[in-house]
Formats: sequence, structure tokens, C-alpha cells
Amino acid sequence: MTNKALLRCATLALLLLPALFAPAALTTADRLFEIRTYTTYDGRLDALHKRFSEHTNAIFVKHGMSLIGYWTPAEGPEAANTLIYILAYPSREAREAAWKAFRADPAWTKARAESEKDGKIVKGVVSQFLSATDYSPIR
Repeated sequence: MTNKALLRCATLALLLLPALFAPAALTTADRLFEIRTYTTYDGRLDALHKRFSEHTNAIFVKHGMSLIGYWTPAEGPEAANTLIYILAYPSREAREAAWKAFRADPAWTKARAESEKDGKIVKGVVSQFLSATDYSPIR
């Protein structure tokens, strides 16, 4: 297993720990989780953090996305340019509708344009969909 694969597996295991404390009202067997890993251009991770904290999170919530958590690697070269986060949706259909609305939202297009005045931020995105097992404490 490569270092990146090992880091991704370990990160995923750690990422789900806070979800153990999610309210029971959010639990549903059909809920879809998405783990997203963003790699930034050199020196642009702080700009990505700022965009998420000041704009993106609120727009996600506006469009029905549940914010599970956000992390950066604690060590290694990826720590300087990587953001990993998990979102949850009631279903795959809800996910598609939420992202369509998000991308079309004028607040998002404005925030993105303003945050990229000094250059592009995100170099790459890896997305993986997750379904909770029947024995998972979060579903």
C-alpha cells in the first residue's frame, strides 16, 4: 500500500470519529456520504480555508448539504496543500440537486472569483461516495 493510500485509509477512519456524536435525528439508512480531498496549488491552502470558513460552508448548508467535518493531514508533504472533508446528503438524487444549485448560486460564483484574484486555489479534487454499513454508529 502506498503512503498516500495508507494516509487516506487512516484519515477516513479518524474522520468518522466525530460523527459518532451526530444527533440521532440525522440518522437514515439511505443517507449518502461523500469524502472530498482537495489539493491546492503551492501556498494556497490558507486561501482555501478562508473561502470555506467565510463562504462555502454557508452556501453548502443553504443547498441542503450536511457538514460532517473538515481536516488537514497532520504530517507529511500533503499537510501543506490538502483539505479533506465529508458531506452527507439524504440520497444520491439530493446530492446531485444540491451540487447543481451550489454551482449556479451567485454567492458561490462571487466568492470563488474574489478568492481567486491572486490565482487559482484548487489544483485537484478526489471524491468518493460512502454508504454506511448496518453496524455503523452514523448512518
